Amino acid sequence: MNQAMITVDHIVQGERVSGAEQVYGRFATPKLDLDRLVWPRSTPGPAFDTPLAEIIDVLVQLGAWLAADPQGVVAEALEHAVRAGSLPRPLMEFSYANIGKPFDRRSIAFQVQRELGGADVLDGWREIPDAPSGRPARIRAFPPRLIHIVAGNAPGVSAQTVLRGAITKGVHLLKLPSNDLFTAPAILRGLAAVAPRHPLTRSFSAVYWRGGDAAVEGVLFRPQFFDKIVAWGGEASIRSAIKYLGPGLELVSFDPKTSISLIGREAFESAESLAAAAERAAFDATLMNQQACASSRFQFVEGSVDEVDRYCALLQQRMNVDRPTASAIGPAVPEALRDEIDGLKMMAPEVRVWGGYGGEGVVIRSETPVDFHPDGKIVNVVPVADLADAVAYANVATQTVGIWPPQRKAVLRDALASRGVQRVVNLGGTAGVELGLPHDGFMPLQRFMRWVNDEG
Repeated sequence: MNQAMITVDHIVQGERVSGAEQVYGRFATPKLDLDRLVWPRSTPGPAFDTPLAEIIDVLVQLGAWLAADPQGVVAEALEHAVRAGSLPRPLMEFSYANIGKPFDRRSIAFQVQRELGGADVLDGWREIPDAPSGRPARIRAFPPRLIHIVAGNAPGVSAQTVLRGAITKGVHLLKLPSNDLFTAPAILRGLAAVAPRHPLTRSFSAVYWRGGDAAVEGVLFRPQFFDKIVAWGGEASIRSAIKYLGPGLELVSFDPKTSISLIGREAFESAESLAAAAERAAFDATLMNQQACASSRFQFVEGSVDEVDRYCALLQQRMNVDRPTASAIGPAVPEALRDEIDGLKMMAPEVRVWGGYGGEGVVIRSETPVDFHPDGKIVNVVPVADLADAVAYANVATQTVGIWPPQRKAVLRDALASRGVQRVVNLGGTAGVELGLPHDGFMPLQRFMRWVNDEG
């Protein structure tokens, strides 16, 4: 086998499976045993009747294990991820250093309370005493059977997937993304280490197959095996999942998103306020080298062209800075995007560009938003007379809007929500969606569950 080949472990119902029978370019995986990737409906899932308090205890132990890494599993996964992935080592080191943080007792309790109203509806049947009909009723958030098509743009996605899956008590098949093959198996190896053969451990599998492979998905994506497909990622992943939907099998979609920033004229009140706005906006724009959905790609600035140009120059300078969540020098701008920018400068002389194509960050100032997708530390800045005018550029694909100064949020948030925006934050606050609050416009735990009634 080629020395450059990387082998990827699978986790099947809590057990580590090694092998290199299936080769995909530069990496190889064990052969899939489709029969072992489903849990028969004739019997409850392993953790269906496990008390949530016990599950939380295991998750807290898992978080501590991931932070301590006593067996070197996390470090090994990090090395493979750096070798196989596109993000530079410092960003991956920061992400892996924080991989255990979501498994926090207080955070888990907050999620359960905010999204489900408490643990009682997970552990049994919640009494509903005030139905208008007067009939007694009970409801239960019943453990689901889920396939998760996991995104690979940040390791934290795998941690969130395992955490939410564990809280539901369901059974979970994680399809590993080709750009993050190692995080989920490392987390599940940790789960097996702190709770060997525990019902929660046996509730998870994580394997790779090429997305769209009908020989795999045509067998697994069926209602006799699973209730829902939870899909992260790009349009191709979502469309691939949609064709299998029907009665008994539904889609929970974390759609691909774009995020923007709105900067008010207050930024120009002093050199200090302008520097603060540029710093916050640069943080938002370069989050995971602009690979995160919350990364700002379009920024609308209230001011004259001269003022906005001053802002653009500062923004580009601050994009060229090393941070825990971004590289001063990222990947070089792809040729197709360079051609787009060069063509724009030729066709529209009023356009100005700061920065270069070597990964230091590019800022494009134009009268209206560009018609291509800024990516890889590229930001399009558009001057506006009033931030209210920028609301028209938001739509249902806009995830996060960062606003400066914060007091302008209250005036703009309803109009942004009406356009389809799902999240409004202070400029500089796009990182780290609070678990337990809505994500992409819905409560994930609530959507994951199977809600069952007992009436009369």
